Amino acid sequence: MTSQERPIDREERHGLSAIRNFLKVRNSYDVLPLSFRLIIFDTSLSVKESLNILIQNGYTGIVSAPLWDSKASKFAGLLTTSDYINVIQYYFQNPAALDQIDQFRLDSLRGACYPCFCIFGLAFYDSWLNSNRRALFIDVEKALGVAPPETIAIDPERPLYEACRRMLESRARRIPLVTNDSQTDRPHVLSVITQYRILKFVAVNVPDTQKLRRPLRELLIGTYDNIATASMDTPVIDVIHILVERSISSVPILNSEGVVYNVFESVDVIALIRGGVYDDLGLTVGEVLKKRSPDFPGIYTCSMNDGLDTIFDTIRKSRVHRLVIVDELFKLKGVLTLSDILHYILLEGVNDET
Repeated sequence: MTSQERPIDREERHGLSAIRNFLKVRNSYDVLPLSFRLIIFDTSLSVKESLNILIQNGYTGIVSAPLWDSKASKFAGLLTTSDYINVIQYYFQNPAALDQIDQFRLDSLRGACYPCFCIFGLAFYDSWLNSNRRALFIDVEKALGVAPPETIAIDPERPLYEACRRMLESRARRIPLVTNDSQTDRPHVLSVITQYRILKFVAVNVPDTQKLRRPLRELLIGTYDNIATASMDTPVIDVIHILVERSISSVPILNSEGVVYNVFESVDVIALIRGGVYDDLGLTVGEVLKKRSPDFPGIYTCSMNDGLDTIFDTIRKSRVHRLVIVDELFKLKGVLTLSDILHYILLEGVNDET
């Protein structure tokens, strides 16, 4: 703290401290709603079977599922929409393998689930394609040439602050809660908590979020340069490539003047391959977005003048996964993700406090 600290800076610091103290005394159990659905997939299931189950249970509400290795009786990781995107990438590079692709078992995807447990670049694709163009079918893990990622999880009785730190360290958007069954002495998957669920829990229970009034133009959290974008006429397969290459979960859709029309999300991909049909990959973004459910919540925006106090209000009221930062003409200025917010409230000024 310096003698030049403004009242708004002091309030911001007190608000951040209150949030961190709250996260340190609450555990992951506290975040769970009174009732919820949990789908757990056995790793012996095929990609097509798992996709059908997600769709039957309303994929817009459930976009991930813990994996269970029944042979070893252990937690085996987390399946997300990014796994299905990797399957699409595999098919796009190996169209002759389409007949076999839906027979991929989930244990063949474990090396490809990058956003859940680790993040890696796509440079390996070039070298892999050059040396494996003659292969019609090989496991995704072997095809991508990567080691199986760390299967992070956390005991639900550990402090919520620890779960948040582990998500930041692994760049995961969600973390499974795995506890030990005292009767069988085996691990038990309780649930999965997401960044959204944690931040909403904070928004509802910590009044000090209203002290976070410093505007985004000062905080500069989020992404403002080299933002990946697309138009309504962009082929959806091009957007899928962007999602994989950038390790991101959404791409803003703009018109020729830079005005934000919509956002293409990784979950939109699931609607394209339902039933194991991959023909829709030739559609444009505009055509794909028409396939969204009528109850799709839409996109959420904010301005550079907004503080996290108003953004936490939005999170408290709505299911938000990211906010598009726009100017008064609704032109794109940046993208603010929940990871950005979580990183800020956990780590901003920590060294000064210490």
